[in-house]
Amino acid sequence: MKYKGFETVDTAEPYFELMYLPFDRNAVKPNFKACVKQPQAMKHGFTLYYTNQCHFTAKYIPILKGIAKTHGAEMEVVHIVSTEQAQNSPSPFTIFSLYYNGKFITHELQSEKKFEKILAERGL
Repeated sequence: MKYKGFETVDTAEPYFELMYLPFDRNAVKPNFKACVKQPQAMKHGFTLYYTNQCHFTAKYIPILKGIAKTHGAEMEVVHIVSTEQAQNSPSPFTIFSLYYNGKFITHELQSEKKFEKILAERGL
């Protein structure tokens, strides 16, 4: 996108970049909100934030919850349904964001096997 004139104006851990295309050099540059810079996900167990932007998400959420329960892993699921919730989410990628003990794990929708691997990596 840089070759088209976009500029990186903000970043957030672990790898998110906010880019914009300035039409007016005097315009105020956008930035990530503090909730993205210092996310406050549940500090114990998994926290999963998601929206219905991807039609596969609705299928996998109950599956992942069931797998977590089977492994004795605590999981809080937050369904983002409003603009306000999305804008105040701890992740700039609201389609699917998974945290463990307050730390970002992935924004990729997890299949059963992928989630089992995440659990195994954490000794669950």
